[in-house]
Amino acid sequence: MKYFNLDENGFIILPGFADVHVHLREPGFFVKETIRTGTMAAARGGYTAICSMPNVKPCPDAPGNLAIQQSIIDAYAKIKVYPYGTITIGQKGKELSQMKEMADKVIAFSDDGFGVQSQELMEAAMRKAKSLGKIIVAHCEDNTLLRGGYIHDGEYARTNGHKGICSESEWRQIERDMKLVERTGCAYHVCHISTKEGVRLIRQAKARGLDVTCETAPHYLVFTDMDIKEDGRFKMNPPIRTNSDRQALIEGIIDGTIDIIATDHAPHTAEEKSRGLRDSLMGVVGLETAFPILYTAFVKKGIITLEKLVELMAFNPRKRFGIALGEHEITAFDLNHEYIIETREFLSKGKSTPFAGMSVFGRCKYTEIEGRRVWKENLTEK
Repeated sequence: MKYFNLDENGFIILPGFADVHVHLREPGFFVKETIRTGTMAAARGGYTAICSMPNVKPCPDAPGNLAIQQSIIDAYAKIKVYPYGTITIGQKGKELSQMKEMADKVIAFSDDGFGVQSQELMEAAMRKAKSLGKIIVAHCEDNTLLRGGYIHDGEYARTNGHKGICSESEWRQIERDMKLVERTGCAYHVCHISTKEGVRLIRQAKARGLDVTCETAPHYLVFTDMDIKEDGRFKMNPPIRTNSDRQALIEGIIDGTIDIIATDHAPHTAEEKSRGLRDSLMGVVGLETAFPILYTAFVKKGIITLEKLVELMAFNPRKRFGIALGEHEITAFDLNHEYIIETREFLSKGKSTPFAGMSVFGRCKYTEIEGRRVWKENLTEK
């Protein structure tokens, strides 16, 4: 597909984006988000395919639990949704889930917000996933290094009396898992990479020919820990880190070490995000802001090309996860439309974002799947 086709209104037509890291919260937590509202938000952001993380209730650790979520997807999803299965039963890191029984019904396996702490269990999961032809998608976090932290362990935390999360809690488990990938030959993908050490480890693993990919998210590319405000909308896991980490992530985007930009869209209620940095729940929304933020911050400034951004948001995630792009699966943007990000406009139930109030270029005008318009600006359906 050409990148720069224009429609009759002069809007640029792009392939529908694919996000491999989205929390839809249903079943179990529909007060935060539903499959309907989450997929409507995705369509408004230019996405035609998303992968739903497994932190729902019941979690998809067995075919019966997965079927509950799938039935809601079939009934209410506005775009294509591909569910994950968990790596372990209940995401508790003790015993492998029914991976074989779910393999043909899930996009990959992930324990989402929980790092698998046991090296032996992760190796067993990798061997099982390889035998099933599936990817292990890992939230890399060593719990022994967290020490009660909730933002990055840097200057802002020290200056303002907050407990910090050290970078080693992320990169140490990436380092462990690279050794396991080399041992097992498993296809492996790292979630929301945020540290310069993590970028270095992934770069080295790729140079050794390991079947490894990774993603980062817009907030790690735009902000540093010194941009944080005393507000829950700046709290997510992993946390926003230092400027040297941010620069390493950008370099990783440019040289291909980082394959995918995902949003880690993680909606919570307003009350859950109103408790400040210490007590608010971790997670921010991102589906409706990702493209305009990245287009404004990186394409318009000449740091990357529009083609590169589309590779990161549309082609690379599909290639890695085997997600087909339909012939008429498109989104259209007015790249000259400048506007302020207003959370009251969001279709997602979640409104907490560090990008609130920022001025951006690139307004999604419509999104289509197989010729069916799933989003059009000024659409009144709620």
